[in-house]
Amino acid sequence: MSEVRRVPGDVLIHLRRARDHLDRHFAEPFDLDHLASLAGMSRFHFLRSFALTYRTTPAAYLAQRRVERAQDLLRAANLTVTEVCHAVGYSSLGSFSSTFREIVGESPSAFQRRYAASGNPRIPGCYVFMAGLVERSATQEKPDDADAS
Repeated sequence: MSEVRRVPGDVLIHLRRARDHLDRHFAEPFDLDHLASLAGMSRFHFLRSFALTYRTTPAAYLAQRRVERAQDLLRAANLTVTEVCHAVGYSSLGSFSSTFREIVGESPSAFQRRYAASGNPRIPGCYVFMAGLVERSATQEKPDDADAS
């Protein structure tokens, strides 16, 4: 058995900052350099430290988060698979479907059909998108009053 190495506590704090950023901004494009800068590390040191700590790469972690969110939307919202694909940050339906199948074990449409058969009421898609817009606008910085004039 190989020895499990641990990262120092101060590094863990910085890795958590980057992981929390991925959790909050999962639908945004993946930018390894930005994550590394949030952690205050070079991209290569960040990648090694993240993989050592969380036993997955940042890209694989992000894919997992996106698929978890997609599962929620496919279960509860009245959205098409394509709308869900774009809502969770994928630009390619093929990439989304293959990643979803790899993680979940079935296609997004089969997953959605299985939950639609339960007969539970579904959230209208327009509500989901409105909520997403509200969340994004609340987290974006607003310009200073001096800049607005």
